[in-house]
Amino acid sequence: MLPTQGGARRADFRPAGRSDQKIKKRGEPPAPITLTENPDVLRELVATRRPAAQVIVGFAAETGDVLANGRAKLAAKGCDLLVVNQVGSGLAFGTSDNEAVVLSAGGPEVKVPRGPKEALADVVWDLVAARLAPA
Repeated sequence: MLPTQGGARRADFRPAGRSDQKIKKRGEPPAPITLTENPDVLRELVATRRPAAQVIVGFAAETGDVLANGRAKLAAKGCDLLVVNQVGSGLAFGTSDNEAVVLSAGGPEVKVPRGPKEALADVVWDLVAARLAPA
């Protein structure tokens, strides 16, 4: 997720249009809101292949089968590492702590137990640094 105008987080979809005026109550439900897909920034970054000394880390906020969804996303996106975390029910957004699994193609899953988000960031940074270290 990337910050967007006004500090909001980037989502998979956004409203297709805007109303210049307030949508007022009229005693009946409003018209459905049509959504349009946001650009896939991660896929675009990976598509513009980069130097060997660059590591691309993606983030996936998931519901349902978090690991299966994360593995599928890692395969589809092609990034080096994918940080996958469960969202909802007080997890991830708007909290000071988080837990996640860091996936890599052909590498081990690194489970990060619930704790401060800074601790998760440290684990991700260590995994990136290990990929950049000379062999």
